[in-house]
Amino acid sequence: MSIRTCFRPLIAALLCLGATSAALAWAPLGHALVGELAQRHLDSKARAEVAILLAGEPTPTLAGVASWADDLRNTDPERFKATSRWHYVNAKGGGCDFDLARDCPDGDCVTGALDRQLTILADRKQPLEARRDALKFVVHLVGDEHQPMHAGNRTDSGGNRFQVSLRTPLQPEAYARKSYVDGVMATNLHSVWDYYILASRGLVLGDYADALDTSAATPFAPRPDAGVLLEWAAGSCRLIDAHGVYPGDDQHKMDHVYLDKFRPLAEARVQLAGKRLAQLLNQALGAQAPSH
Repeated sequence: MSIRTCFRPLIAALLCLGATSAALAWAPLGHALVGELAQRHLDSKARAEVAILLAGEPTPTLAGVASWADDLRNTDPERFKATSRWHYVNAKGGGCDFDLARDCPDGDCVTGALDRQLTILADRKQPLEARRDALKFVVHLVGDEHQPMHAGNRTDSGGNRFQVSLRTPLQPEAYARKSYVDGVMATNLHSVWDYYILASRGLVLGDYADALDTSAATPFAPRPDAGVLLEWAAGSCRLIDAHGVYPGDDQHKMDHVYLDKFRPLAEARVQLAGKRLAQLLNQALGAQAPSH
């Protein structure tokens, strides 16, 4: 089954989605795009390792497991609660100079969790189940780290408390339908970035990935340490002010103009996340991986 065929029902459902909740990033479409772009640039050894690790999954591809860490909210609430802080990092001192001790105590932030899960994934002595879960976390957390609203310095929970009225033809899910009146969705800036910016382009996964897949083969590079991973988050953070992601305090009404303006930035983050994910997996599982 092709990636286009497999994900057409998913994308059709996504076009009926509305606001997503606080811990989610990109929504399933964005995460699936990151996974699909990465899978296209795995070397042969990494591709074979991924196939072994994901054997038995309903959709055994990086795109197919990309939202697993968010899906735990419904499938395993206790585990989701235990890992909920892994989806973001906040600069408590302001600016975008993240500090591991201050902003990621006990490694419970997106960068700390990503570093740990990469170590588990690369360790062939770990049980296969632990490495499978680590792979699924890595795919998801790389996507999270490149979503600007998941690496910021404001006190509004990554835009969740920045309320907006979005005029959009995209229908919300049943649970959010009461917030959608006369074509206007009462939502927040975080949800706009999670879902609406990418979904409003109206492309199914395979076609969207084709449009974004312009990168060359992923070059060899050393495995990033925790500091480098934190700099990736800082790169997301700096985009918020540099591009004026937050509308003015008197501009809480928006429509397709905002979505169209920021879609290139969102797509660039998805492209970079896919490239970096491929690089990480080639380092951990592929020809670049150290011999054991």
